[in-house]
Order: sequence, then C-alpha cells, then structure tokens
Amino acid sequence: MTTTTLSELTGDYVLDTAGTRIGFVARHTMGTRVHGRFDLFEGSAHLDGDDPSKSSARLVIQAKSIQTRNERRDEQLSAKFLGAGDHPVITFTSTAVDQVGETGFDVAGDLTIRGVTKPVTVGFELTGAGNDRRVGLRGGVTISRGDWGVNWNAATGVMVGAKVRLELDVVLIRR
Repeated sequence: MTTTTLSELTGDYVLDTAGTRIGFVARHTMGTRVHGRFDLFEGSAHLDGDDPSKSSARLVIQAKSIQTRNERRDEQLSAKFLGAGDHPVITFTSTAVDQVGETGFDVAGDLTIRGVTKPVTVGFELTGAGNDRRVGLRGGVTISRGDWGVNWNAATGVMVGAKVRLELDVVLIRR
C-alpha cells in the first residue's frame, strides 16, 4: 500500500466494475460447493479516513447477471431463486461503518433480495491503496438465504444449502 494514512483515502468513489468481483459460494446438497458471481453491478462509496463512521456505501446488482458456468442452473437461480423477473436488483446500502484494527472495517447495512430487506454486517479488509486514486477492499458475509425468501424447492431441480457466503473483492476509483 503506497498511501501512508487512512485520511488520504477520504473522498467519493465509484466501483471499478472491471476490477471488482461480486461472488458467492454455496454448498450443493451433494456435498460439493458451487462458486458463482454477478456480472452486472454498480456502486459508490464515500470514505472518511479521519472518521470511518462517516463513511458510506451503496451497491446495486442485476439479479439476472448470475453466473455459475452452468446455463441451466443460472436460469433457474435467476428466475426461481432470485425472482429476477419481479425483483431485478439486489441492493446493499450501508447504515454504519466501524473500524476494526488498523485496516479492517465492519460495514453494517440493509441487504435487499427478492424485495425483502434484512440487516447484515460485512467484514472488509483494506487490501491496497495508491497514488492512482484506487482503493482495494476484500470482504464477505455468510447469510441464510431463507431469510430473504430464497428457498429451496425440489421441483426446481436446484439443490442448494441454506447458507451462502457472499464474497466481495472491490476496487474503488476516486471521482
């Protein structure tokens, strides 16, 4: 990291969609893990390095952009699990940011999936920052998909475990 202090990171940012990965890992009922990602998303953040509690973030994901490298499964996950026809976006809007250690942050916020909003806290670690106006963060949270009405149904043929790990490798560009 070439930036020497968090205060140097203060500013408004947008997501670098080419450098950011919004992914997930879910256990298949057969015992294997399914890895996937979302290809279409946008977001912004305000970072306050002097007082991280004044930072904020927003993420909007196109539900239909789910990718697991299996077209049939992707269509079922998009339509049946995420209800992309009626609920085309998944959103996260921060409500609080707490610094944890020198480069860790707990970002609490409202996650909306299928029109259901629930609070979650995503743990992030600052992975890099430099003079090129970019900041890197890595974070994740495990959710119970049933809390958002994303339920397993044997009729869909998609057998996914109850817990899903959301993984975020984020690159922000200062405006």
